[in-house]
This record gives sequence, structure tokens and C-alpha cells, in this order.
Amino acid sequence: MSNKVIHAIYNDDDVLMDAVKQTRAAHHHIEEIYTPFPVHGLDKAMGLAPTRIAICAFIYGLIGLSIYTALMNYIMIQDWPQDIGGKPSFSYIDNMPAFVPIMFEGTVFFAAHLMVITFYMRSKLWPFKQAENPDVRTTDDHFLMEVGIHGNEEELVSFFTNTGAVEVKVVEKH
Repeated sequence: MSNKVIHAIYNDDDVLMDAVKQTRAAHHHIEEIYTPFPVHGLDKAMGLAPTRIAICAFIYGLIGLSIYTALMNYIMIQDWPQDIGGKPSFSYIDNMPAFVPIMFEGTVFFAAHLMVITFYMRSKLWPFKQAENPDVRTTDDHFLMEVGIHGNEEELVSFFTNTGAVEVKVVEKH
């Protein structure tokens, strides 16, 4: 099996979107697309599944709410009950309105921090990781579509030239 890929470089996002649609229609597998800015609708054009990070955020928020509720119940009701402002601490449910801001902050804290950690783990972005950008022009004004070669190389090169690519290179991927 070959590790060769085609790097088709485009200089316009609309031309890239049309090329992605043509590439998918021709049943070629798009490995990755590198863009200097987010291109609206590119994920749908590539056929990527919708993200599930919102579900993770909801679960992480529930975990934070549960932990902060249990923590406040233990600290303010069981361990060290105090009579603050004439409000005795007999039960958690009687004092819950005073704890709502803390519960909200705990929910947001857990959801935000655990979502960032989940995103980095899912994206495999670790500290001191080497950049995987194959062409430095994609950080400025060019778009690169990386497609695996699974057949006739010359036919694929002419296909991507006809899609509007300003440059088509065949490279060895390691």
C-alpha cells in the first residue's frame, strides 16, 4: 500500500468548495483540508459527522452541578452549619436559593474546563506537538486539499487540475 497523497492547492474558498463537491462525487477519499480561516459549510461538503462535544458539555455540566451540590451540602449543612443572617442551616433544600449562584458557577467551570480537555484529547493536540501543516501558504492565503492516491496517479492529477487547483503535487506522506 502506498503512502502517496495529492496536495491540491487552491487560492479561493469558493473554488475549494466546488472542488470538494466534485471530489466527493467522484468517490475520492479526502484525507484532510487545510485552510487559513474557517470555511462555512466545508464540514458538510466533506461529509463529516456532526460533533458530539455539546453532549459532552451537558454531561460535564451535570457532573459539576452534582459535585458542587454535594460539596455545599456537606460544608454548609453537615460539617459546619452556621446561622447566617437568621437563616438556620437545618436542611439543604431550605437554603438552596442562596446556593444557586455557586451551583451555576460550578456547572460552567466543569463544563468549560472538561470540554477544553476533551477537545485537545480528541484532536490529539498535546503540548510541544509538531505542527502538521504541509504547506506554510495555508496559514496565509491558500487552501490545501489532501487526497489519498488509490489508483491512477496521472488521472488524479489531471482531475484536480480541472477542479481549479493552482498547484497539484504528489508527495510521500510519513
